Amino acid sequence: MSSGSVAISNSPAGLYELPSILSPIHPRDLFLRQKPIELELGSGDGSFLVEYARNRPDRNFIGIERLLGRIQKMTRKAARAGLDNLRAIRIESGYFLKYLMPPNSVAALHIYFPDPWPKRKHRDNRLVNDGFPALARAVLEMEGTVYLRTDDADYFASNTFVVSSPNWLMTRTAIFWPFFIGKGWLLFP
Repeated sequence: MSSGSVAISNSPAGLYELPSILSPIHPRDLFLRQKPIELELGSGDGSFLVEYARNRPDRNFIGIERLLGRIQKMTRKAARAGLDNLRAIRIESGYFLKYLMPPNSVAALHIYFPDPWPKRKHRDNRLVNDGFPALARAVLEMEGTVYLRTDDADYFASNTFVVSSPNWLMTRTAIFWPFFIGKGWLLFP
């Protein structure tokens, strides 16, 4: 275990309490088995992430969500599923990427239906904004992937523009699904 890190919760899919919001975490210390790590930013109640983690035992997952009630739902669902490859952290996603994740430590970022902040004066609050490529580039492994899905046409156009900008390195992949169709999630192999 790295210096300054906290022991893993004995309960499956436990809520990871950050020892400090000023010191980077050591994500590999959160899991008993070392596997590639994927993050879901804005996990909500964990519906997608719990099902995805159940279908991908070859990966470890961290769900980032700032609302306590949603985090508690996610950890309950994960515990009922008996998952040991999922942890939840309560914090704001942009801050987590910028200050707490070590460089080149994440295989994939999942961002599904983020708040589109539709008013022009609030657009700087969007997670995927002009500063996002630098944040994603810093935490993603060289062949890392960003999965993004939105049902807001304006936000989709903005995201496409941001990721196609010169700030985005072509060694990273961004996969967009513009609109949610039907009920349930399409799980990919």
